[in-house]
Amino acid sequence: MVTKTDYYDVLGINKNADEKTIKKAYRKLAKKYHPDINPGDSNAEAKFKEVTEAYEVLSDPEKRKLYDRFGHAAFDGTGNAQSGPYGNDGGFGGFGDFGGSGGFHGGTYRSNNGNGYQEFHFEGGDMGDIFEKFFGGGFKKYGFRGGSGQNGNFNNGFHGNFRQNGGFGNRQSYQTKGNDIHADIQVSFDAAAFGKKETIHLKDENGKVQALEVNIPAGIETGQSIRLKGKGTPGYNGGTAGDLFLKVTVSEKPGFKRDGQDISNTVTIPFITAVLGGDVTVPTIYGNVCCSIKPGTQSGSKLRLRGKGIVSMKNSSVHGDQYTTIEVQVPKNLSPKAKQKLREFAAEL
Repeated sequence: MVTKTDYYDVLGINKNADEKTIKKAYRKLAKKYHPDINPGDSNAEAKFKEVTEAYEVLSDPEKRKLYDRFGHAAFDGTGNAQSGPYGNDGGFGGFGDFGGSGGFHGGTYRSNNGNGYQEFHFEGGDMGDIFEKFFGGGFKKYGFRGGSGQNGNFNNGFHGNFRQNGGFGNRQSYQTKGNDIHADIQVSFDAAAFGKKETIHLKDENGKVQALEVNIPAGIETGQSIRLKGKGTPGYNGGTAGDLFLKVTVSEKPGFKRDGQDISNTVTIPFITAVLGGDVTVPTIYGNVCCSIKPGTQSGSKLRLRGKGIVSMKNSSVHGDQYTTIEVQVPKNLSPKAKQKLREFAAEL
């Protein structure tokens, strides 16, 4: 008698694993051993069936309770856990009763109790739903209409051959979405501020360089990503390709500092202008603007230039502001006459 491997060991998880951990472990192993990814590999096919069987039990709270209590005996007909109408009669054993409370509601089927022809036609419950649940939408669904199953039943889970004359009958092929790719790119300050179409070059794992045209959206900032749909790895069996995600790092611009949508910089003004007031030219990313300085302006004071910051990615009519810090330039190398005037000025204070 062949001893079956513990379902938790099959998925490489501990007995306290939560639903998210179970699903993550299954998706990783199912993609690794899927028959369409490993054509002709009987060992991979066997592993795929094994991890699928383990997931089907452990992902179902009721079945998991039975398994934790009775082990494999809960589903192989040797224990007392099976109470579904198809537990031991050559119908839908193994994972509980698909036609009852634990499986597909609605639908029709016909079975000869393991002696030949069987037909499955799930109208109310789509068999493909189980694969969509497993892969989180990575698999497209197909309607099932089987042929001659192995022994005419599904006993003990997904036993039989998925690809030839068993299990589901005729071979069923599933379209799998390709993997997403993540890469880092660096863009200039101005490209991120105003938006720009650029060509980037990425090298794949085989060393092949691919040129891609990327639209840099105005307002993007460091840490955000640009998604290029369908530029990931190709799908399997005609499935859609994965996506390419480009994580952005924005370069610095001399004289300017960005904080979200706001920009800051510093402007130096003459001592006399700070004392008496006057107009100064202040640089912005949109060009120079003229600003009025009030008499008596102190070094460290700030000017707020509304709307001279970065545009919002969500609303092109919304911009941040620019905050300009005033730095007063103290005169050097004064002439004796100038020094005397300053002393007279100080005496008047």
